[in-house]
Amino acid sequence: MKRLEGNRILITGAASGIGQATVLRLLDEGAAVVGADIAVDGLEKTRAQAQEAGSGERLTTVEMNVGDEKSVVQGVQQAVEALGGLDSLVNAAGMLRASHTHQTSTELWNQIINVNLTGTFLVVRESLPALLKNPRSTIVNFSSTSASFAHPYMAAYAASKGGIQSFTHALALEYASKGLRAVSVAPGSIKSGITDATAGYLPADSDWSLFGRLSPILATTLESSGAPMAAPAAVAGVVAMLVSEDGAFITGTEIRIDGGTHA
Repeated sequence: MKRLEGNRILITGAASGIGQATVLRLLDEGAAVVGADIAVDGLEKTRAQAQEAGSGERLTTVEMNVGDEKSVVQGVQQAVEALGGLDSLVNAAGMLRASHTHQTSTELWNQIINVNLTGTFLVVRESLPALLKNPRSTIVNFSSTSASFAHPYMAAYAASKGGIQSFTHALALEYASKGLRAVSVAPGSIKSGITDATAGYLPADSDWSLFGRLSPILATTLESSGAPMAAPAAVAGVVAMLVSEDGAFITGTEIRIDGGTHA
């Protein structure tokens, strides 16, 4: 028996990168999954990969914009109805933009906070009633190594991810007596759509020497924006552990997955 057989899981950010890899990994472990994302074309690619792997019949896709409250309310409702309930939630949706902090507009700041932090809150809020119907349930929120370690030109992104970590700690304590666990994962040096686009977001006058300490100490097989990276599957495997019984005594913490970049 696969360790997630019978589990019903909603995953946001499912159209690409780590979110997509997580969908495929949890399907492979036997779960029934709803993959949600704003990018419908990317969701179709996720579906095609699931079908190729022989697990497509357990995947439902839902268009959802985590930065829009109405879309989240409708999307989570669709997911719960499609799955017949909800055992775990994985919040992998997010965005990254970079700029000098003194040149960051209120509009850009609010956009990043809205998608990353408020979006995570909204999906959690709407999912909690279904999750709490179970004696045991799990929320995995995506933070980042930037929440705890300096990443230049990414103050708004770092603030949003730090907020996610604090939010996750609060959830863990508030709902522990209901059987719910809440954990953050903090990826770093993982290839994704975000990392592929990072170089294009950085200011033209960026001091590249500031990135000299942001390299993994373990061997990597990929590259993104000129930096060594690991595959998204490295994070997906950890998420699979967390939503399974193997993670049953883990809550109220964050797990850094960065190949020792911040060792």
